[in-house]
Parts: sequence; C-alpha cells; structure tokens
Amino acid sequence: MSDNPESTRSARGSRKRAREDRKAARAASARVSQLPFGPLVNNYPPLSPLTGEQLEIVHDASLELLRDGGIEVMSERVRTAFEREGATLDRDRDIVRTDPEMILELVARAPSTFTLTPRNVDHALTLGGNQTYFGMVSGPPNVHDRIDGRRSGNFADYKKLLNLGQHFNVIALFGNQTVATTDLPATTRHLDCYLANLSLTDKVFSAIPIGAGRVNDAAQMLALARGVSLEEMRARPGLIGNINVNSPRKLDEAMSDGALALAELGQAVIVTPFTLLGAMTPVTMAAGLVQQNAEALFGIAMIQLFYPGNPVVYGGFTSNVDMRSGAPAFGTPENAKANLAGGQLARRYCLPYRTSACNASNVVDAQSTYETQMALWGGVMGHGNVVYHAAGWLEGGLVASYEKFILDVEVLQHLAHMLSPIDCSPDELGVEAIRDVDPGGHFFGTEHTMARYEDAFYAPLVSDWQNSENWQAAGSQDATARATPIWQSILAEHEPPPLDPAVRESLEDYVARRKVEIGTDEP
Repeated sequence: MSDNPESTRSARGSRKRAREDRKAARAASARVSQLPFGPLVNNYPPLSPLTGEQLEIVHDASLELLRDGGIEVMSERVRTAFEREGATLDRDRDIVRTDPEMILELVARAPSTFTLTPRNVDHALTLGGNQTYFGMVSGPPNVHDRIDGRRSGNFADYKKLLNLGQHFNVIALFGNQTVATTDLPATTRHLDCYLANLSLTDKVFSAIPIGAGRVNDAAQMLALARGVSLEEMRARPGLIGNINVNSPRKLDEAMSDGALALAELGQAVIVTPFTLLGAMTPVTMAAGLVQQNAEALFGIAMIQLFYPGNPVVYGGFTSNVDMRSGAPAFGTPENAKANLAGGQLARRYCLPYRTSACNASNVVDAQSTYETQMALWGGVMGHGNVVYHAAGWLEGGLVASYEKFILDVEVLQHLAHMLSPIDCSPDELGVEAIRDVDPGGHFFGTEHTMARYEDAFYAPLVSDWQNSENWQAAGSQDATARATPIWQSILAEHEPPPLDPAVRESLEDYVARRKVEIGTDEP
C-alpha cells in the first residue's frame, strides 16, 4: 500500500467510480428493451414533394443530361460495352453519352424486389415495397465514447460496434465497415473485417466494393459460412455493396469493378451518387435531383448491361453544404426533402431505394439528434427500403459514436413502434371497459388494464421519466450520460451468435491463405 495519502485517496476514488460504473451498467442492463427483429412495414402513404408533372420534368431532364452531357467512365471495359450497345463515346474525354431509350430499357431489367439471405436465414431481408430496414453507421475513420474520447478507428472498436449492432433487433444490416480499421494492413484488413462480421454477427453485411478482389473474398467467405457454393449463392444472394458515383458525373474504375464483381456473383449493388448541393451539384434542389437521378440511372444501367436482372438498389445521398465554409451539412431541410424526392424517383423506376440518416454535429447533443431525426423522417416517409448510417453516425461521418448509437436506437425503436398498425379489434376497442368505469373514475385497476399493462406501451431504452427531485437524486444525468452504461452493459453481457467450429476453422484457414496470396499487393 502506498504511503502517500493523496495516492491512497485517489485509488479509493477510482475504486468507488468503478463500483458506481458497474452499478449503473447493471441497472442499464435491466432496462434494455427492444422490439423483435423484422422490417418496419410502413403502411403510411409516402410523402411526395414533387408533383406528378415535376417528377416527369426531373426524369426527362436526367435523361437529357445523360444524352447531351454524359458520364466520364474511367473503366475501358465499361466504355467499350456501352459503345457496343449504341452509346456515343468521346474518346478524348472518356465520356459516354446514352440515348434515353437505352437507359430506360436497361433499367427496366432490374427486379423491383429481392431477398438477401445472411448466414442466419431468420435475418433475411426483402428489399422493396413498403419495407424499411435500418443499417449501422458505416465507414468513419474515427470512433468516440465518453470514457476514452475520440480516437482513430481500430479493429477492437470495429468488433465492439459489431456486437452492439448484432444485439439490437432494430439494426438489420451492416455497411462496409462500422469504423475504419486503421491499425490493420490496408491490403488485407477486409479479410479480418469479414471474419469478424461472420463470427460476431449473423445479419446481412456489405462487401467492400473497391475493386473485384475484396468482393470475391466476401462472397467466398459468406458461401463458406452458409455452407453453399457460389452458384447456389447466386440464386439466393446474401451480400450487398454500395458504390458511389464521384459527382459530378464521374464513375471511377475501382467502383465499377467492384459493382460488376458483385453482379457477376449475383449479389446486390446499391448505386449512390454523393451529391451535395452547392459543391458537387448546383445549389438548387431541382438541379441536384436531376444530377442524382442521371448518375444513379447510369450506374444501374451499367450493371444491367452486363448482368441483366441482377438485384440493384437506387441510392440517394443528396444534402447541402454550408455556403459560408463549404462544410457538408446533413439533417437539413434540404436533406430531408431530397430523401423524400429520391423515394419518388426510385418508385418511378420500380426500384428498391436506399437513403441515409445523418447529422453534422461534432458532439452527441441536441443538434446531432434533431438533424438525424430530420433526415430519418425524410428517409422513412420517402419509403426508403434501406436506411444507411441510421445508428452511430457523428461529426458528418468522421466519427462512429457509442453514445450516439444508443440514442439512435432509441429513436429508431420509437419510430418503428409509432408506425406499427393500430389494432381495432373488439377487445382492443374496450367499449365495455369504458362503460364499466363510472364517469370521473380511472382505469388503473380495471381488468382490461391489468391484462395489458406490462406491454401496453413502448418501454424506453434511454428516456428517464422520473420527476425532477428523483432525477436529481439519481445523479442528474442527461440522455447522453445515461447512454454510456447501456452500451457498456451490453458489451459486458453480449454473446455472439453460435457458429459451427468447423465453419469457423474453414473461415480462418481461408483468411490465412488469402493473406499470404495477397501479401502487400492489392487483393
């Protein structure tokens, strides 16, 4: 024991804080509540900011842009294929110009709905129609929590975030990375990430569509985990991958290679232009929608040109910039309106729709919440089938946040519960129960209430409904502070889904072999 009184007091204080943290975590664990796994079935009519006439104006303008302005295509393979199909090729600038009829004929080949099957068939997703699924934050280079602060993305946090996403039923899929694994070799880190995806989760995850090698590794490993051949997985796809068009009007070779590698294997591709009003598009909403639509249609047409009927998703990621600084802004009214209009355009072509729920706040605060809610509302009421970045996104996509993840899950569960249908069966109408209570009475102890009170209402994950005196006595914690012991308790108690030891061994062998094959080269 130290002879230094200050050191002794400090040690005692640390132990006390540790005991308090453990107590808070246990209390949080006891109140973790969630809804069952499955899609949010949105029976509300979609909100449509464009009139029917305006929708056709945007549609026509998009096709005119592809015909007269075209898309710069960096892949010679893609340029040649379009030229053979009848497109005009500007060889000096690598620009492909397409007639409207060609684009519409190609896009029409894509299915309006399809199903993705992960290693657990109970977590399959059917994309299309009025079904919505929420995805984990994807791709930030940094990570943050209230305990250890902001830090570079790393594999340990990658796995913790996977565990959190697996735990909550409202999270249906994972993007290409919960956070960048900057502590792993760049050429082989995708293998470690895929292995973690398949070991720690049993939900749909995204391949990393940067070139064909990373896509092929994802497909091979998922096939091993499912115990099927690549040909069988072609008939029942399980992977999805998101490619971005480099707005304005540029499709790079790595993206097209990744998309076509996915399609060659029969797996789903999301084509998402990254369009920020005022930076990558003109400042007006109409112009941004025209450009988004043209770029998305071209990417989808490319996939259908090579692999007719392959599952694709129309992606929208249109927001605006702060015109004073040039910084991206998310969760703005423009972002929400674009999410709604993107849904209209996707439905115009009978395609599943991907959108996002983002914010630009630097901390987990009111701004981060209301901006996320704004974008989320636009995405859901635009009937987005896949909402990327729905939980954990912070700092304009530069940070994956543990506390923000928990708050976002609360919002997502609120929304899912709010959109659930109202049961108007005779028992639920409760006419007799109303009649049996005298005017001016109450329903606390009635038979109708007692039979339903335990699960009558949504049980919150984070919300504190105590009065002010009790809240102060409990430590006066705000929602962000209350989120910390919740994620801590989940990580302390979470058990990964079972995985056959033989399957695990085959996956580990595959990873080891591929790391040797790749070495320091690109996969």
